[in-house]
This record gives sequence, C-alpha cells and structure tokens, in this order.
Amino acid sequence: MENTNTNSGIILIPDFSGFTEFVFNTKLYTGEYIVKQLLSILIDVNNQYFNISEIEGDAILFYRYDNKPSYKKISGMLKNMRNAFNMKIRELSEMLNTTIELSLKFIVHYGKFSQYNIGSFRKLYGKPIVEAHQMLKNGFAEQPSYALYSHSFLKNSQNEEYVFSENKMHISEVGAIQYFGNIQN
Repeated sequence: MENTNTNSGIILIPDFSGFTEFVFNTKLYTGEYIVKQLLSILIDVNNQYFNISEIEGDAILFYRYDNKPSYKKISGMLKNMRNAFNMKIRELSEMLNTTIELSLKFIVHYGKFSQYNIGSFRKLYGKPIVEAHQMLKNGFAEQPSYALYSHSFLKNSQNEEYVFSENKMHISEVGAIQYFGNIQN
C-alpha cells in the first residue's frame, strides 16, 4: 500500500517551559485565559506561514511542506514569536497583577511525513513527528528559552545563513541549540 500524501517538510513545536508549575499554582479561569492569550499570539505571529496540526495544552504542532526550508526565515520567525510571547506575558502580568513564570522553547525538525483525516481532524504521521516530540524532553538545554534545530533541519535548510556564535551550541546527538537569552531585540 503506497501513500501518495507523503511530503518533506518542517515540524515546528513551540512549547511553554514552566507549564506544569503554572497550572498547579494558578486559578483555573486565570490560567486558561493566560494560556489562550499566549497560544493565540503565537498563532497570530505565525501569519499562516505554518499550518496547525494540533494544539495540546501548552504546545502547538505546526508544519509546513517545504523542500528547501530557509534557516534565516525560520529563525527570524522564531525570534518574532518569542518577542510577541514575552510582550504578551508582560502585558498580562500588568493587567492581572500577577507574575507569570513561563518561557518559550522551540523544536525545529525536518523530514518526510504524511497526513490523514479522521472526521474533521487532520493528523500528521511519521517518524519526524515522533522525533520532534522526543526532542521536547531533551536533557541538553541549559536555559529555559531556546530553539533546538535538528541535524535534519540544518542539513536540509538553506543553512549557509547558519553560523555558530556564542548563543548557539552544537550538540552532536541532536543538532544545535540557540539560546534566546543573549539575543538583542
């Protein structure tokens, strides 16, 4: 049986660091409101560049079929998402007179995957989907706000724009991590 719906593409997962503690320490209605606002801002900043496969708790599974992804374009989008997320946290903290202890991490992966429908839901299927989720639970990140670019993404992207610097760390097992703490807005 051959699947004609298999394509190469980017998997992007923005995920909140500190979410479990946040849920346990925030009133239900307030927490729901904050999470909805933060997820919405990430979707808005995406500007329909990526499609949404799923939203689960504090993470969005974005995807885009793309045979030649651009590191420069994706890293710029992640910076914009992070800046909008941080601005929204400041705004909500002031408005609700509370401290919101959440930060943002991204997983960027690349590979071949397919898509199927169940009722009105579109589901992604393939090894890169599982791998991207596994990368969320990495033990490599030393700071809570970062982007982890897989070897597969870096190899397949037009990554002549990719340069190692003090805020990027190469990890032979996975790819590279770029920390946001040192990036100027």
